[in-house]
Amino acid sequence: MKALITGATSGIGQSIARNLSRRGWSLILTGRNEKVLKSLQLELETDTEIITAELSDKNEVFRVYDFCKNKSVDMLVNNAGYGVFGKFDETDLRDELDMINVNITALHILTKLFLRDFKKRNRGIILNVASSAGFMTGPLLSSYYASKNYVVRLSLAIAEELRRDHSKVSVTILCPGPVDTNFNKRAGVSFSVKPISADFAAEYAIEKALAGKLIAVPTLAVKASVFGSRFLPHKLLSAISYNIQKSKVNDDE
Repeated sequence: MKALITGATSGIGQSIARNLSRRGWSLILTGRNEKVLKSLQLELETDTEIITAELSDKNEVFRVYDFCKNKSVDMLVNNAGYGVFGKFDETDLRDELDMINVNITALHILTKLFLRDFKKRNRGIILNVASSAGFMTGPLLSSYYASKNYVVRLSLAIAEELRRDHSKVSVTILCPGPVDTNFNKRAGVSFSVKPISADFAAEYAIEKALAGKLIAVPTLAVKASVFGSRFLPHKLLSAISYNIQKSKVNDDE
């Protein structure tokens, strides 16, 4: 069995790589930092290939697919992604567009291309790393929340299409709350609640994906918040989300 993992240089992606390798999977890892990818490649015991790529550039995304398309990939893990914190009119547009390209465009391209291959073989797993943010509105992280809403809704739609086609291809959406990764550091904020570890998130995601489960939401607290958000008026939910995000701003900033 072989998996392609995007954003494999840190966080959940790196933890998924280690976890799958322990399970005997061969891997193709991609990310921007070649040094880290090579170090991880040497660490893992199973056959591992690496391809350095900047996924904010769609041409690089197609290059990753071309590198993988004849290698019998069994699982696609769309993990690469990040957030941009701040008021929508104040955040850097170029950074935000790069984020959208990574969080949405790259995931969209790879999901479509690998899904076509998987359907021809009538097997394969797509694991899309979203967030509990994918079910909510997120003032001060507006574009990030919107991008994860895209991932959730796209994945749900694909899963229904596959169900109606009686396909053995499965889609799993990982929707964690806070995870102890570089995400908050890159976004310029700090944790407001205790995060789960990347290893815990990875183990949970892989177990659900291998079992063919559609939605994977780690921890009861996050499950409750996602479920409860369905019943709150949009304005109230946005106000609550704003206060949560505002509380993340470092005191010394």
